[in-house]
Order: sequence, then structure tokens, then C-alpha cells
Amino acid sequence: MLTDMYQLTMCYAYWKADRHNLNSNFELFFRKPPFGGEITVMAGLDQVLSFLHNFNFTPSDITYIKKLLPSASPSFFTYLSSLDCSSVTVSAIPQGSLVFPRIPLITISGPLGICQLLETTLLTLINYPSLVTTNAARFRIAAGDDKVLLEFGLRRAQGPDGGFSASKYCIIGGFDGTSNVIAGKLLGEDVKVKGTHAHAFVQSFKGLEEVVFEEGTGGEKIKKSTLKYRRELHWEDTHEGELAAFISYADAFPSQFLALIDTYDTLGSGLKNFILVALALDDAGFKPAGIRLDSGDLAYFSSEVRKAFTKMSNQFDRDFFHKLMIVASNDINENVLQELKKQEHAITAFGIGTNLVTCQKQPALGCVYKLVEIEDQPKIKISQDIAKVLIPGRKHSYRLFGGDGSPILDLLIRENEPPPKVGERFLCRHPFEEQKRVFVTPSRVEKLSSLVWDGKNGVVGGMPTISASKERVKSQIKIMRGDHLRYHNPTPYKVSVSDALFKFLHQLWLDSAPVLELS
Repeated sequence: MLTDMYQLTMCYAYWKADRHNLNSNFELFFRKPPFGGEITVMAGLDQVLSFLHNFNFTPSDITYIKKLLPSASPSFFTYLSSLDCSSVTVSAIPQGSLVFPRIPLITISGPLGICQLLETTLLTLINYPSLVTTNAARFRIAAGDDKVLLEFGLRRAQGPDGGFSASKYCIIGGFDGTSNVIAGKLLGEDVKVKGTHAHAFVQSFKGLEEVVFEEGTGGEKIKKSTLKYRRELHWEDTHEGELAAFISYADAFPSQFLALIDTYDTLGSGLKNFILVALALDDAGFKPAGIRLDSGDLAYFSSEVRKAFTKMSNQFDRDFFHKLMIVASNDINENVLQELKKQEHAITAFGIGTNLVTCQKQPALGCVYKLVEIEDQPKIKISQDIAKVLIPGRKHSYRLFGGDGSPILDLLIRENEPPPKVGERFLCRHPFEEQKRVFVTPSRVEKLSSLVWDGKNGVVGGMPTISASKERVKSQIKIMRGDHLRYHNPTPYKVSVSDALFKFLHQLWLDSAPVLELS
């Protein structure tokens, strides 16, 4: 029922015309990579497989559809009641793969009626997951492999479902953790839940007299040690309420003490109060985690914080200061990460929310679902916009690699055409521009799609896991040429067709396009 009304009206019209059981082939693909880049990450396949497994119309669904289609034949509702995906086969590119325009992410084969009904839901289950996973992967590339990335976007996401999906697929895209508790509960050990405190916790304390401890926790000892260091360092002018908050938080989480230091005065109070409590925790046998910055000049503040930690390490002979995290979480986007790369900063982790989960730079991927063949007859859609001309017929896709191990291009061939072979020269053509063609002698050939759903037998090859999908993203980015990944003016990645498919496409185009008559 997660579908558009026109899927139901088309299905009824197919049924009425006795076309609902015709053998059909549909392809789900996109036409342009998001965010002004060249890469896209395939995601959402796990949801697709779950949907195919559970597809059916319940009695209450049928009752509601009868209200939408009051004039429909009663026999149509009997047909809907019997539908499942046991007559459908699906091939797909593995989740976590880098994918490119026009290459089918998913190919759906089966009776026309049921395959049509799958369209809206499959697009829903692929579009946003692939978009947000790609966004996360771009953030990872921008930040570098040595930084910790945490997804903090639940409160800004498009509702609870959007927030959950974002947490899950940002992890696949390369993030290390999320603030989303329900995502951690439902998704298991692959999703690490992280979080400390907000400004409200600091603001809630006025003075040291408000600090109370549960008996036997050792909190009083931490407080006394903190005040001793405060006197020794002559830092009695730091904000007392903030210091009280830090002592209380350290008492609650002595082994995970990570303090937000910019509530009042980042360097003049917050940093100093953190250092005082950190020294006291170390005396008590605990290792603090670090600090978080949520405002101001992140490059400058992080560098000053690191200098202070180095100074304290030397002054007190405390090695733990060198290991403290510096987390930044101030409305960070991809541009900020790129600019920080050019500056001297000491940030070790980023907490990223709004710009990540809402994909502010581009809110939709634009996957489409197109009929390419029916009863073994290839179908084409013609448009004055070349980008929207459909490459007809059932196809196979391959990735051709060069001698350095990086991909050269992706190739589409007709279903019954011999595939390219390692060490053999193969003519690869631009789908629409006749003069654009290259010979490629691949050192490796990879078939991109494989069967993932086999009708009555269900899921083939197991369900994609978060950890395996995440590792696939990482490994595929690692072998991609750097000029395809760069932030500014990335080199376009080639998607080609075989010579046979090129000629077939253009002949069918000519045969299908009307000849205009002028007078």
C-alpha cells in the first residue's frame, strides 16, 4: 500500500485488457550523480528484499482499494488478494557499490501487473538510502580516514523514519557512530551509539554547592582534587556553574568524560574547567575522553585546545592529554570539511547533523523505473531531452578495469551478446554521441549485477549486512581514481554501450520516432 494511486489504476487497466500476466522487464536507475560529484553509492537493497518477501494485500487493504476503485470488477480484487512476489525475479548491484548513471541498479522481471505495482515502493526504498549513503561517503572523503565521524541528525531529519534511515545508511557510507538510540537498538552491534551532554546540562548548575554525590562513588574525591588543581593553577575565575556541571558529569561517567566547553567562554573557562576535572579523574584512575566544540572558529579553537593539552601534559607529566579527542559539531557541511583541510586544526572527530541527514545540497537522487522489454520485445522511450531517452531491452552491465587496478568505465551490452574478456580489445561507445568511442583492453572484468530474488525461492545470497556494505563502500572508493572523487570539477566517469547495443538503440529510435512533415 506504500504506492501511488496510478500504480493501482494502471494495474486495473492491465488486468482489464488481459495484459497483467505478460512477461515484462523493468530497470531502476538514475540519470545524474548527486551533489555535483561523479560517484553514487547503491543502498537500500536490504529494504527491497524485505519488501519483496512480505509483499501482499491484506483484507483491510482490499477493502480500502474498493473505495478508491468503486467501479472496478470484483474479480480484480480477487486477483489482488492472490498477489505476491513468487513470480518475480530481481537482479541487483550489491549494496555499498559505487554506481553510475544509466547502469541498472535493479532489474525486475515477471508478470506486468505485479512488476508495475512494485515501482513506487522500490524507488522509495532506493532513492533516499542511496542519496544519504552517498552524502555520508562524500563527508568521509572530505574528512579523511583518520577522523571519527558521528551522525547527530535525528532531531533535524525528515521525521522518525527519515532519521532512522539516515542513521543506518550514514554508517554504511563511512560514519563511525550515531546519536540515534533506536537505530542502535534495532540494528545491533554494527551501529555504535554515541553522545555526551548539551549546553542545558551546563546551564542547569549555578555553583559548586549544587554538586551532590551518591555515597560511595568517589565523587567527593574528584571534587576535592579538582579544586586543588584550580588553586594550584590560579584558575579561580572560571565559571563556577560550568565547573560544577563538569564535576557532576565526570562523577556520572568517569571513563567517558567528554565535555562541551563553549557554553560561556571556550578558552577562558570551558577549556580550563575541563583540564581541572581531567587531572582529577586521572588521579582517581580514570582516563577522560576529550572535549566538544559547538561554536566559533573551529580551526583556531581546536588548535588552541591542543596546545593547552600539550602544555598540561608537559607540566604535569600526564600522557593522557595527547590522546584526548577534540570533537567539532557546529553546523558542519562538506564545504566546511574541505576548508578545514586547508587550515591548521586539531579536530579528531566531527559530529554532523542537519547537512548530512537532510542532504541539503541536493534533496533527491531522482531514480527512475522504466519498462525496457515486454514479451521479449524491447521498448524505448523517446524524448527531446537526450538524457531521458531510454536504452531499450534487457541488458547486462560490466565494469572494466585498467592495469593500475582502477575502473576505466562501466559498459552495457545486450542480454545475448558475448561479454568483454580480460586482455581482449573491446569497442565501447557513448550511448548517443557517435564520434565518442574508445577501445578498451581490460585487465579485469567485473559483472555488476547478480540474482538477489528468485521468485518462490526468495532471497538469493543472503541479506546485505551493514558491516559488509560499509566495507564495500570503503574498498570501492579506495580503488577509484582520485580525479573522479575530487570535490571541484571531478572527471566524468564513462558509462558506455557496446557497438551492437549502440546500433540497436539508434535503429529502434529511428523506427519509433515519427517523421515530421513540414509545409
